[in-house]
Amino acid sequence: MFAHMLRHDSPTGASLAYHHLPAEGKARAILLVCHGLAEHARRYQRFAEAMAARGFHVYAHDHRGHGETRSADAPLGRFSRHDGVERVIDDVMAMRAVAAANHPGLPVILFGHSMGGLIGLNTAVSHPGSFDGVAVWNSNFNPGLAGRLAQVILRTERMLKGSDVPSAILPKLTFGAWGRSVADRRTDFDWLSRDPAEVDKYVADPLCGFDASVSLWLDVFALTFRATQQRYLDRLPRGLPIHLVGGGHDPATANGKAVEWLAKRLKRAGFSHITLQIYQSMRHETLNELGADAAIDEFANWCDRVAKRC
Repeated sequence: MFAHMLRHDSPTGASLAYHHLPAEGKARAILLVCHGLAEHARRYQRFAEAMAARGFHVYAHDHRGHGETRSADAPLGRFSRHDGVERVIDDVMAMRAVAAANHPGLPVILFGHSMGGLIGLNTAVSHPGSFDGVAVWNSNFNPGLAGRLAQVILRTERMLKGSDVPSAILPKLTFGAWGRSVADRRTDFDWLSRDPAEVDKYVADPLCGFDASVSLWLDVFALTFRATQQRYLDRLPRGLPIHLVGGGHDPATANGKAVEWLAKRLKRAGFSHITLQIYQSMRHETLNELGADAAIDEFANWCDRVAKRC
């Protein structure tokens, strides 16, 4: 069962909690899943079951400061006291090593939702040649001047009260603002999905919706601005398949415009295998939205094509 939790000791010092579902029938590839901010890997069970049924070995781990992963330098809400970006990337590569050792010779596809998409693309540019396909869903790599202002605010908070405490301002500018953007909202988290059952599960989950520390927010914005710099994109082969998904009513990505920006940025940089899908009626969590099964099926078809290329 995907709900059964396993552990792996990362070279970074973290005891990574992860979940694995083996492929049904002949295995086509390995799928590594990176979850989003203030959530955890168990929430991806339905996705994992669907992908395993299509022949993919699925691995999903809790990032530092999230879920059931444990590290002395990463309590809930913090990647690390120092070098958080590098350590969260190294943890992904540790999980890749586990999966590749268990299933040698198979293609490896990296999937990330929201913050997980930031981590995923940053991992790919940090370790070129390690992945045969990269999927970035519901991620904002283009926060613009508002993102730079957020960094100034966070650095001011760090100077005044330290980095290991929750930010007092960023939740209001992000989760709070996104919640208020839904006119007919029933809860403050209706921006995640139009499915009330999925929203209620998120609200009731003690490992979701927690306050991120100043340092974690700083690391998130560092990931946001890092991967799309030309010097990092130049590390990747231009034929790498990259799959982008957004929601037309997702306030976290400017209603999908940030995802469209990423597609244009990658095409301008010379990438030739970019797939873009904006689900116009969906909000932030495509995998927990009304219509999620169709989106997962389209993604599985893309993964099939990636596997056939290898």
